[in-house]
Amino acid sequence: MKEILIFFVAHWYLSLFFQTFFLHRYASHKAFTMSKFTEKVFFVLTWIFQGSNYLSPYGYGTMHRMHHAFADTEDDPHSPTYDETIWNMMWKTKTIYSDIASGRMVPDKRFTEGVPRWDVFDKIARSWPSRIFWGALYVLFYVKFATVWWLWLLLPLQFLMSPIHGAIINWFAHKYGYTNFEVRDTSKNFLPVDVLMMGESYHNNHHKFGSRANFGGIRWHEIDPTYYIIRVLDKIGVIHLAKQKEVALERMKRAA
Repeated sequence: MKEILIFFVAHWYLSLFFQTFFLHRYASHKAFTMSKFTEKVFFVLTWIFQGSNYLSPYGYGTMHRMHHAFADTEDDPHSPTYDETIWNMMWKTKTIYSDIASGRMVPDKRFTEGVPRWDVFDKIARSWPSRIFWGALYVLFYVKFATVWWLWLLLPLQFLMSPIHGAIINWFAHKYGYTNFEVRDTSKNFLPVDVLMMGESYHNNHHKFGSRANFGGIRWHEIDPTYYIIRVLDKIGVIHLAKQKEVALERMKRAA
């Protein structure tokens, strides 16, 4: 039993890390830079650790830029304001993301410029054979180690881990929580202490300062675990992080 729980937790956090670090903070916002070789390494690592629910950095990054440009309007790819349920929002998000990633939709250049692309690899990683391969490995692991029936309830969550991560923020962090800043949308800081989502839930902070690598750091309890990993990767030369602007909450409120 413990093997399944360890596998689930590890998959949750590793998948989430590559989503927030590579797809969100790098591909979408260029909060730091890396070499083209390192970029390709992270493409592969994202595929390995997201597995059956791999998300294209190009599709994700482009769609996320559209979200910031059109937040909580009819043109927002995902907004609780315009979707009746979280399931409707997830399906709309999936449709727009798939259209962008596959090339069926060609967004304005301002949303695509500088977003990392590796079309050959993306096509393989997003393919059904790839998803089935990873899904089959998950099933085999459960067959070997799931000793009680209820552990199998975790398996569908692992098949859809990355979309679930996105939906938690896109739905709940636009409906529940507190705000540090006045912004032109409904973004909120969903969790006061964000270990579960590795800093992603500081959504109001992020919508105020989109390109800031540290999503937390405004209030004393807003600790962003991903940011500390980013700093380590910067120190050892894997990435290059620009000096972060220190922002006092009081000053930001006046500027909002």
